[in-house]
Amino acid sequence: MKLCTGLVFCSLVLGVSSQGWLSFMGQAYGGAKDMWRAYSDMREANYKNSDKYFHARGNYDAAQRGPGGAWAAKVISDAREASQRVTDLFKHGSSGHGKEDSRADQEANEWGRSGKDPNRYRPPGLPDKY
Repeated sequence: MKLCTGLVFCSLVLGVSSQGWLSFMGQAYGGAKDMWRAYSDMREANYKNSDKYFHARGNYDAAQRGPGGAWAAKVISDAREASQRVTDLFKHGSSGHGKEDSRADQEANEWGRSGKDPNRYRPPGLPDKY
């Protein structure tokens, strides 16, 4: 219910009525799937120093769907980074995702969302499958 309320509110704020609710929601759903696919690929690849690439790629793919996809990518990216901050508090230390890493992740997220080539963050030797 909170997700639906959030979608409606953000849709009003973003002026989605000009393009249609159904279109925005379809883009958001597709964008969320793009983000999940990037996350799944990152877990499967398990490749050193590749997380920024997958951040940028997921955001890029989602944003290519339109405003709804870009919105979903931002919400998911921000929630992911915020959750890492919260888990650090409970672990009484760092999860290895300190403030600098979080800033770098957000930079990669914004790079991809803005339509720039995610391959900027691609590590050498990452299989072509990704």
